[in-house]
Amino acid sequence: MPSEKDGVMIILSSPSGAGKTTLVKKLSQKDKFEISISHTTRQPRPNENQNKDYYFVNDTEFKRLIKNEEFLEYAKVFNNFYGTTRTPVIDKLNKGISVLFDIDWQGADQIKNKKLDYKLITFFILPPSKDVLFERLSKRHLDNKLIAEERMKQFERDVLHWINYDYVVVNNDLNECYLKIFNLIDAVINNGSKDYDIDYIRNHVDKLTS
Repeated sequence: MPSEKDGVMIILSSPSGAGKTTLVKKLSQKDKFEISISHTTRQPRPNENQNKDYYFVNDTEFKRLIKNEEFLEYAKVFNNFYGTTRTPVIDKLNKGISVLFDIDWQGADQIKNKKLDYKLITFFILPPSKDVLFERLSKRHLDNKLIAEERMKQFERDVLHWINYDYVVVNNDLNECYLKIFNLIDAVINNGSKDYDIDYIRNHVDKLTS
């Protein structure tokens, strides 16, 4: 049975390019924080390693895991499957290790709906502006501008899901954003006071979607 000594599930979601993966990696450097490694059917990027950044599998293997109900969550994003297997996550939580999830809103919804007996904190990361986001995406996809444009179209849909998260943080500056998230996690776990302005977030979302 889960207890107060168990780890905490911490979800970071964002539109593509808003910085969640970098933030998750930065948070994982803290003691007793570990990243949940996802399975995916997409091809590795040049800087990614098998069994460290992702478990890269083919469609057949991924569908086998779905059939065997081994996923805590999974989703199809930009024509590729992504998913988190249950057993490694539960093992870490039971050892007092907090687990960081770098997943989209579909996966976040599935985990919330599982109603597991572990504390869950969810964050949605937003970019400072659409112009900054497009610049980040264009640098990531230098060889194919159409990919950046496709991600921007998806952004218009993804950003609407901010309302379903516990906290929304704007990534104006990576270190400031990281500290904001870490301090909120610490406040939730230890029942401390939270520095969080929901009106600022609502106004920022209005600017992004206008």
